[in-house]
Amino acid sequence: MNESLLRELVPAVIGILVRRGADFAAAEDAVQDALVEAVRVWPDGPPRDPKGWLVTVAWRKFLDAARADTSRRHREVRVEGEPESGPAEVVDDTLRLYFLCAHPSLTPASAVALTLRAVGGLTTRQIAQAYLVPEATMAQRISRAKRTVSGVRFHQPGGVATVLRVLYLVFNEGYSGDVDLAAEAIRLTRQLAAKTHHEEVAGLLALMLLHHARRPARTGPDGSLVPLAEQDRSLWNTRLIAEGVDVLRTALACDRLGEFQAQAAIAALHADARTVEETDWVQIVEWYDELVRLTGSPVARLNRAVAVGEADGPRAGLAALAVLDPALPRRTAVAAYLHERDGDPVTAARLYAEAARSAPSLPERDHLTRQAARLNSQLRN
Repeated sequence: MNESLLRELVPAVIGILVRRGADFAAAEDAVQDALVEAVRVWPDGPPRDPKGWLVTVAWRKFLDAARADTSRRHREVRVEGEPESGPAEVVDDTLRLYFLCAHPSLTPASAVALTLRAVGGLTTRQIAQAYLVPEATMAQRISRAKRTVSGVRFHQPGGVATVLRVLYLVFNEGYSGDVDLAAEAIRLTRQLAAKTHHEEVAGLLALMLLHHARRPARTGPDGSLVPLAEQDRSLWNTRLIAEGVDVLRTALACDRLGEFQAQAAIAALHADARTVEETDWVQIVEWYDELVRLTGSPVARLNRAVAVGEADGPRAGLAALAVLDPALPRRTAVAAYLHERDGDPVTAARLYAEAARSAPSLPERDHLTRQAARLNSQLRN
């Protein structure tokens, strides 16, 4: 098989798909899928017209992906904006697909990436942002996963832990507002909780419910981002909070702490505070200590620095922040907040502006830009 020929044909094939009506990103994904198929079948019998073969297969892949996306969106439409409480509905094929894509032949990281792309409907860029890696790196990871499972019989499903990771990332992407998948992720997690008594399934369900309860207050009427400290807590969904706390208590009673339970405990402490001033930051720091111990996650360490700044003062928070990688997403925004609280508006304004330039979403960029403008205005007056 001539790999250099394949690489030369890619731009032309993408161009043909775009002219047929595919958007550029979808055309790239379809051609990538066709290349994986070529790697699998061409050694046994290369086609006489490689370009025509790639166009045909890529177009079929594009149509299959478009149909799958349409089906997924129809499922989302059937899900009400506020997830229903109580027992889950009968399990449908979606959850089964999650398990099948989490195939044992893949590493957990590759299985998660493949499932998010193939079933969750997320773009390669969105998955890369969730993993804190470059988009090109994630594209290679997904391609390797596809090559690994090409020709594999999907009779052996993956593990609960991998499926939980996928559901968690799908929910986070939906919760961010870029793709409305949060309610669908909750629906599937309810189904999984009904099938197993795994304490981390309950922990994840509790975490989703507690975060989703705050969703109505997360943005203003104009779509602007509203930080937790400024949210109108009367808009929080008390029904979902009560259910989330109840699910969490049951999970914690098993005495097998996992990362989702720890995150849910932090969310429950925020939900329990009637005002921001009543937030039990000391307990939140303790739960972040547990979360860091369980995961070593740099994001958990970053959030812990914020909590330390609230519990012990901004200088303590800055000290906790100083040991973290300067390239960590949102680290600059946290530094800006802590410097402002420490009475250094000049540094805070500069850092807010710097953070805005690398913000992962438009609402976050606008929020950080407004923060910088607010402080600069105060400094001029």
